Amino acid sequence: MGLNTQVIGTGMPNGQAGSYARQPDMIINTRAAGGSSNIPFGVPLEYGSDGISVVQMGASSTADKFVGVAAREVKSSLHYLNQGQGEYAPKEAVPVFQRGSINVFCQRGTAKLGGKVYVRTTANESFSTALVGGFEAEDDSGKVIELTNCQWAGSADANGIAELRILTMNNA
Repeated sequence: MGLNTQVIGTGMPNGQAGSYARQPDMIINTRAAGGSSNIPFGVPLEYGSDGISVVQMGASSTADKFVGVAAREVKSSLHYLNQGQGEYAPKEAVPVFQRGSINVFCQRGTAKLGGKVYVRTTANESFSTALVGGFEAEDDSGKVIELTNCQWAGSADANGIAELRILTMNNA
């Protein structure tokens, strides 16, 4: 009987958006989901109009409003085929990752160690898959904001998931 060999691979994917990447230097606080839209795992957050709840960053966002990233929490899946995707509904508790390393989806550009981190605030027809409120690794002249307290901690995997390092808390 011959030996049945297998090759697993030489690299591992980074994981899923919203999952922490390293311990122990991380701070996570819980806030209520505000607004009327669901908050997907791994998106940038800012405080809502009430100053207490959090909402996904969007068109009116500025870098100084950045609070953190919606961390991925173990929840019951609502859809059988989308086990790795999740979100928080309005008024649900959201773990807000405020310092440390977390995996996020880099929707545009090439994330690299020490690279700048941007959040899209205005749609650009040239980049139809780059959604407002998503993380990016490339400047798009007035259509993104730079998060100066963040940097990329390496390249993205085949799924576009990259490690984002939040160096200091921007808002308590």
